[in-house]
Amino acid sequence: MNILVINCGSSSLKFQLINAESEEVLAKGLCERIGIDGRLTYQPAGGEKEISEKAMPTHTEAIQFVIDALTNEKTGVVKSLSEIGAVGHRIVHGGEKFASSVVITEEVKKAVEECNDLAPLHNPANLIGVEACEKLMPGTPMVAVFDTAFHQTMPEKAYMYGLPYEYYEKYKVRRYGFHGTSHSYVSKKAAEVMEKAYDEVKTIVCHLGNGASVSAVLNGKSVDTSMGLTPLEGLVMGTRSGDIDPAIMEFIAQKENLDIEGIMNVLNKKSGVFGLSGGISSDFRDLTGAMAEGDKKAKIALEVFAYRVAKYIGAYAAAMNGVDDIVFTAGIGENVSYVREQVCSYLGYLGVELDPDANEKFRGEQGEITKPGCKVRVFVIPTNEELAIARETLALVK
Repeated sequence: MNILVINCGSSSLKFQLINAESEEVLAKGLCERIGIDGRLTYQPAGGEKEISEKAMPTHTEAIQFVIDALTNEKTGVVKSLSEIGAVGHRIVHGGEKFASSVVITEEVKKAVEECNDLAPLHNPANLIGVEACEKLMPGTPMVAVFDTAFHQTMPEKAYMYGLPYEYYEKYKVRRYGFHGTSHSYVSKKAAEVMEKAYDEVKTIVCHLGNGASVSAVLNGKSVDTSMGLTPLEGLVMGTRSGDIDPAIMEFIAQKENLDIEGIMNVLNKKSGVFGLSGGISSDFRDLTGAMAEGDKKAKIALEVFAYRVAKYIGAYAAAMNGVDDIVFTAGIGENVSYVREQVCSYLGYLGVELDPDANEKFRGEQGEITKPGCKVRVFVIPTNEELAIARETLALVK
């Protein structure tokens, strides 16, 4: 069965067509600037990347162009829509309603919509993608795969905040966590690499990208994760502050004459390594380059980032009363050896001994970066959220 995987944003749409049996990516691409002018990037497996400017007033037109590209006589990979058996949609927030992926119905869409205030930038866009596909592909099964679902196994002691309980009862204010599809995929892969049963391993996953999170996966279940009600909590990220003293918000608001919207803009878009570096960049390639040239702020930004990751690893080793393996994944985790080296420099007490040559060798590919015989093994494992969504979709529609 061929499965179309859709990751729909407010003005963009990423897609992959995957043969669910062989797990081969048949084609992939990106629609950008939806609602502005429109650009489609399309690449069939083994073929050249094609970029075309196309008017995309709404996501419906974007989906139509994706379908046209996939079924194109010359560069398409299927002859007709009948060869696409299902569509898997990434949905960011499922609240407490969804602890697993589900086939999309009208009731499911309504429940997702009720979570819109928990993810106002993402969930409405995700639903637009669903409805556009339903319009153009009637009768094709649609599946929702939630970023938050994997973390619904967290116990109350991990997800409750030290706030009046009524806020949880009335508004469901609690820790939800994100990147769940990635944390699930990578932790399973780590168990395979170690040739251990997934339900007998204590794994810490470090999903380090522009958005970053750490999770504790105990015997195949997420028991804690660093992001919270929103993706702002936890690690210092590209432009997000991560954990701060909440009173800082009032302090800065008074000093800078900012309202709550202005403060949230600072915390989400002007902070993180971008803010710490004095605005050099949120891209770690730029930061490591600036550090090599002697820029002090870039060095501080990288040190703060690595230190926060190491602290969360220590906390989650305590939460699980031990750890068998630590995994680095996503753009920074897979490719920035300096960050991995810095994080691991704090983990000697766990029995981590980094192999410097292996650490430099593995960039964007799977491999172990600790010395043979280490008590706690450390891996680089590329994430593949699209494949994880395809697998979930296949399991449900079968």
